[in-house]
Formats: sequence, structure tokens, C-alpha cells
Amino acid sequence: MRRNGYGRQLGSFTARGSYAGIGKIPMTFIRAPYIEKTGENVLVAAIVDGKIVGVEYKNQIGIAFHPELDSDLSVHKRFIALTASP
Repeated sequence: MRRNGYGRQLGSFTARGSYAGIGKIPMTFIRAPYIEKTGENVLVAAIVDGKIVGVEYKNQIGIAFHPELDSDLSVHKRFIALTASP
């Protein structure tokens, strides 16, 4: 992961991006990292500006944006669904 991949806090921004299994959602980035590479069996769930900003592995989610800052609860619901699966 590249820390502060999008720059300092002044470089914070919002975007609408596609998230696998959900569709288009609002994404708020604050001093956001991005994921430079993934391992085997890791689902790249979201890409913004050509950079990986969301991944899933089994019942885990790694994201570079802050879904708690937007009113859309899709990522939260996805996480609950993943952790509820056996």
C-alpha cells in the first residue's frame, strides 16, 4: 500500500466509482492510500484514476476511501454480508 498515495490532506477529494457487487457509489478520500499490487485470490473491487482503492479477500475488505462519511451504506452492507457467510 502506498501511504498518502493521493497527497496530503489538502488533496482530499470525492468521486463516484464502481465497486464490485454494488455498482456506483460515492467515495470520499482523505490522505488516501492506494493499493499498489494484490496477491492471488484477491478481488480488486474498486479502481479510481487507474489506482486500486478497494479489495476483498474472503470475508475481509480493504478500502482507501471513507464510506462512513457518505450517506450510502452499500459498503457497510457488503461487509456485513461477507462476514455473515460461512
